[in-house]
Amino acid sequence: MAIHSTAIVDSEATIDTTADIGPYVVIEGPVKVGPGTRVQAHAHLSGWTTIGSDCEIHPFAVIGNTPQDFHHTGERSYCRVGDRVVIREGATVHRGTQAESETVIGDECFLMAYCHIGHNCQLGTSVKVYNMAALSGHVQVEPGAIVSGYALLHQFIRIGRLAFVAAGARVGMDVPPFMMAFDESTIIQHNVLGMRRAGYSPEEVQEIRQAFRILYRSGKLFRVAVEELVDSLETRAGRELVEFLSFDSRRGFCGPSAGHRTVSRQPKSSMNA
Repeated sequence: MAIHSTAIVDSEATIDTTADIGPYVVIEGPVKVGPGTRVQAHAHLSGWTTIGSDCEIHPFAVIGNTPQDFHHTGERSYCRVGDRVVIREGATVHRGTQAESETVIGDECFLMAYCHIGHNCQLGTSVKVYNMAALSGHVQVEPGAIVSGYALLHQFIRIGRLAFVAAGARVGMDVPPFMMAFDESTIIQHNVLGMRRAGYSPEEVQEIRQAFRILYRSGKLFRVAVEELVDSLETRAGRELVEFLSFDSRRGFCGPSAGHRTVSRQPKSSMNA
């Protein structure tokens, strides 16, 4: 175990013998750092935080600090970071706000410089959050999704598998799997390139393309379009899309671009509309 002489490590902390703790790092409380993980200079780890194996924590990252929530009064809650996660300079990941709740970063996630992962967020495997993006509390991001730089995600929304959130987007509603969102909770396209890179078959890509057209180009009410898809989608990707859309969303689903809305100018799509 290599712990720099200037690092401050709490006696309650558990540091694997193969971990590397750099200069001026502060580890406060019952933090656990897994094998092969490198914590670089000036990073701050605190609370009931667990860091997996072979992670890279870069300078000035803050992991497991108390949530930015006026309702939090110091209860025990958790921050769990998986294996092979990269957290770049100045990124912040806060622990859960309710007692015994948790914030989870899945394996092989990449959190770029100065992004923020708020309390009780759940990030699946291989999620990428780019520079300066901010996820409010209770955001769920499914595996393989990308949140681009400076994007803002509202509380209690879901980002589906392999979804893409464009740079500077302001997303206040759920983004279905395999879809691309930009601007104000607007879906503009399906993520063809992402699906191909992830190994989805041409049949699956074509089915998602057709689902996109029904949901966001047909002019149908969103709930009517979803009902149509339930009976028509058959591939693995298609069924995953239907499952996501059938969930009782707390904030509804992102809608089409202005040029593809119905004549009545219906509001952003919601299953409860």
